Amino acid sequence: MLLARGGGLGGRGSARLIERHARAYRHAWLVLISGFFEPLFYLLSIGVGIGSLVGHVVGPGGKAVGFTSFVAPALLATSSMNGAMFDSTFNVFFRLKYAKLYDSALATPMRAGDVALGEIGWALIRGGLYAVAFLVVMLALGLVHSAWAVLALPTALLIGFAFASAGMAATTYMRSWQHFEFITLATLPMFLFSATFYPLSVYPRPLQIVVECTPLYQGVVLMRGLTLGVVGPGLIGPAAYLAIMGAAGLTLAGRRISRLLLK
Repeated sequence: MLLARGGGLGGRGSARLIERHARAYRHAWLVLISGFFEPLFYLLSIGVGIGSLVGHVVGPGGKAVGFTSFVAPALLATSSMNGAMFDSTFNVFFRLKYAKLYDSALATPMRAGDVALGEIGWALIRGGLYAVAFLVVMLALGLVHSAWAVLALPTALLIGFAFASAGMAATTYMRSWQHFEFITLATLPMFLFSATFYPLSVYPRPLQIVVECTPLYQGVVLMRGLTLGVVGPGLIGPAAYLAIMGAAGLTLAGRRISRLLLK
């Protein structure tokens, strides 16, 4: 059976869907880990390469930090985003429109909310795996400067939750593969301009406000503060932003799945 009998939202139903995906990827583990390499290559090329030329930049709290140490936590946040977004967008669209996986799932006692939570949970696991691997690389390269970095993993899961929920909600509105250009149009500028490679202060104030409104920037602020040891009440806002974004996305995704599959 694809899915065993499950309960309501957050019950056995969503867990069974996650188990199904884990079994499916046992023979395609190279695909599972592929998203980890993009931020790693950026770290080695831009962080280490350009970092040897740039020297120090102004980090959180006006603290001067090495360029590689500045870039690495931002790429850690990006790694969490990439893993979560890929599974909650492209893969969800295929299962929804072509594999008809969710039609089969809803033929069992599973609810649409279980489908949404199961997919987001799996995307969260994938994003978390990327984050763990990237954090190990950071430790090996000496880019972790504070014991607060132990909170980087739950922070990565929070970032993944926010992006996976939003990604799945957006995917329910997609009608063709061409529409996924909008996903790239949203994530690529965030990656490039969310203070990933240089401080927010390089922008004029109007652009700073725009950047500060993006979810990846909130994740970058959290990761940078934790790994560099600049921790304070100012990190509560970014954490709340991502939690609210995730909860809203999960709610919308559940409703949209219900509307699409229970017509």
